[in-house]
Amino acid sequence: MQFTNEREFTYARSYHGPIRAVIFDWAGTTMDFGCMAPAVVFQKVYEKAGVPISMEEARFPMGAHKRVHIGLISEIPSVRRRWVEAHGAEPTDKDVGKMFDDFVPMQEACLSDYSTLIPGTLEVVAECRKRGYKIGSTSGYLPGMLAINQRDGEAQGYSPDATFGAGDVPRGRPFGHMVLRNILELDVSPVQSVVKVDDTLTGIEEGLNAGGWGVGLAISGNEVGLTLEEWNALPDEVKQKHRDRIYPTMYQRGAHYVVDSIADLIPVFDDIEARLKRGEKP
Repeated sequence: MQFTNEREFTYARSYHGPIRAVIFDWAGTTMDFGCMAPAVVFQKVYEKAGVPISMEEARFPMGAHKRVHIGLISEIPSVRRRWVEAHGAEPTDKDVGKMFDDFVPMQEACLSDYSTLIPGTLEVVAECRKRGYKIGSTSGYLPGMLAINQRDGEAQGYSPDATFGAGDVPRGRPFGHMVLRNILELDVSPVQSVVKVDDTLTGIEEGLNAGGWGVGLAISGNEVGLTLEEWNALPDEVKQKHRDRIYPTMYQRGAHYVVDSIADLIPVFDDIEARLKRGEKP
């Protein structure tokens, strides 16, 4: 009789524990409903460069490192065409660098104007802490910008246990580096116990690429791009049209769950914990 070599078997471990950490984005997720601050400044730097851009064009690559974001805007065909018309040549890396140099102080100067916490943030974070979850955060902002967000958040009662921005890692979103930095700082394991919450498509991918769960916020951030007051003023049928457009887009990008805003997250956490107890993985 020939026995099967034990090396022909594979063995699978499965995690059955609770969520260990939740990692939130900043603008559009925990503060700045509509993710207004960066979009407004992207428009300003392009206007200063002589090539006005629309709000839709400004928002297109949202979530990336801000220098990368400026460069990606320049690659949008409509923007590139207007740049050539205005300057007689295509935009260069030097042009992107100049706009980024303009962007940094302009962004820092206005961040506090858009730093109000999104409704539900304090309540959801309090429930997370009650359950023993650690709280991390990531952002496409640079360290100086994040310092302003952290100061303004703390003044309103929100202070994550860890924060890392695009300037703190080799590669920003959609790479998972910022989430992994949080995991190390928070000292949590395994990655299957980590949930990333974000209002941008690249932010959802960031969590997935780090190996955790990805939750998209469809309404409070970049994909709708309206202030809370503007959103509340919309008729219900218009609100639903936004949901019908954004929810499938976020699911197609890989989100495990999509909800309107941070205020809707607790049932999501309940369901993830139930799935983890069954041995499911992200």
